[in-house]
Amino acid sequence: MSSNTVNVAEPAPIVSVRNVHKTYPGGVEALNNISLDFPEGKLTTLLGPSGCGKTTLLKIIAGLLPASSGDVLVEGKPVTGPGPERAFVFQDFALMPWANILRNVAFGLELRGVSRSEREAVAERYIERVGLKGFEKKYPHELSGGMRQRVGLGRALAVNAKVLLMDEPFSAVDEQTRRRFQEEMLELLANERKTFIFVTHSIEEAVYVSDRIVLLHRRPSRVHSIIEPNIKRDVDPEKIRRQPEYLDAVESIWQDLKKYLD
Repeated sequence: MSSNTVNVAEPAPIVSVRNVHKTYPGGVEALNNISLDFPEGKLTTLLGPSGCGKTTLLKIIAGLLPASSGDVLVEGKPVTGPGPERAFVFQDFALMPWANILRNVAFGLELRGVSRSEREAVAERYIERVGLKGFEKKYPHELSGGMRQRVGLGRALAVNAKVLLMDEPFSAVDEQTRRRFQEEMLELLANERKTFIFVTHSIEEAVYVSDRIVLLHRRPSRVHSIIEPNIKRDVDPEKIRRQPEYLDAVESIWQDLKKYLD
């Protein structure tokens, strides 16, 4: 008796990096032959020693920085610059100081020619989603660092990009706010079903929020390994940090990174 085996093909990655090199003027080699696939609807973190090229790679994917060689594809199309399917959340917020929060969040839609009434309605929805309802008429200088970071995240979400690129978005806030943001990231991932590519220096943060962690060598950066923490997330957020899987992943990554510090 014979049986038929059906092979289910893996879905195509939404972002593909192919043999990317980056050398800066003066001959500083930042990236060396990086090839990676980023699956749709997942949060992938780029993690590695300081100066290993995490932000450089993120900016190349965003189209903000050209690769010296190699290709980046988003939904199968080559990246030649910024595009509407990608949104960048900067470490330093990059808000317009002369514009109120409503206009800051709506700005990406304004650039796309969306009518004022429509873009403000969308912006108000995402201002509420990131916990800033009631602050629409405030200006960036009137908000705390954590609140300004929420504005940057709201702006990225408002343009409805499929891929959100986040460069150490929580590094400028205190530890309590950072933990709250991490929990909210998991909610966003579950509710928005977008693809996140996330840069952090924190091993604990990477393990807590990530579906996949790409561990990079120090400069010139190469892919060392790809780790899938396989943590149970359908539990109280605080319990995640006490899971053996979480603790084991943190320790294993630390042992790998220690080799670069000795």
